[in-house]
Amino acid sequence: MSEDRYIRQSGIFSQELLNKHPVTIIGVGAIGRNVAIQLTAMGVENIRIYDFDTVEEHNIASQGFRDFDVSLKKVEAVANACNDINPNCKMHMLGRRFPVTTDVTNHVIFMCVDSIRMRRFIFNGVKDEVSLMIDTRMVAESFRVLTVNGLISQKKYEESLFSQDEAFPQSCTSKSTIYCANIAAGFAISSFTKWLRRIPVDEDVFINLFANEITCGD
Repeated sequence: MSEDRYIRQSGIFSQELLNKHPVTIIGVGAIGRNVAIQLTAMGVENIRIYDFDTVEEHNIASQGFRDFDVSLKKVEAVANACNDINPNCKMHMLGRRFPVTTDVTNHVIFMCVDSIRMRRFIFNGVKDEVSLMIDTRMVAESFRVLTVNGLISQKKYEESLFSQDEAFPQSCTSKSTIYCANIAAGFAISSFTKWLRRIPVDEDVFINLFANEITCGD
């Protein structure tokens, strides 16, 4: 591979630093797919992706899948897209729900799932093993990125795991936009690269694209 491939980002972080921790993405729909593609383009060498779902036609506009992806497992479609960008990246496709019995010691986890119940299940199973966990949440033109690293941030994160009944009601025709998913993925990866460089990371970022509002908490 040409040494020029990563030269434009080499002054920000090295490839050695970028690949210091194994990466796991749980859920490769709208945000998770974009996280996988961006990390692949950046040169992350080994990525595990979990998703039990299959690509449907309505996933094309909102999640960025391609026409020929329809009926494929999402993990397969995402792996194909990532390999088109960087064939040297090893994509480990796991077309099932994430099992909390999996060894994720020192992993960086991008949690891109749909429900609070699943977030709580994953968090309780991995919180004492992972090095970093980044949870992304999106509705229409708003998203939230929560970063968990250490006991203090764990306690704050637990407060965000409200009952699913308390989730904001939203029509199924206004759940997702591809541009919001792209930006949310970028913010999640920015948190990851800051953490790698030991730069302070905002633990809770909420952005409303429609209103041009951003709120940060720690």
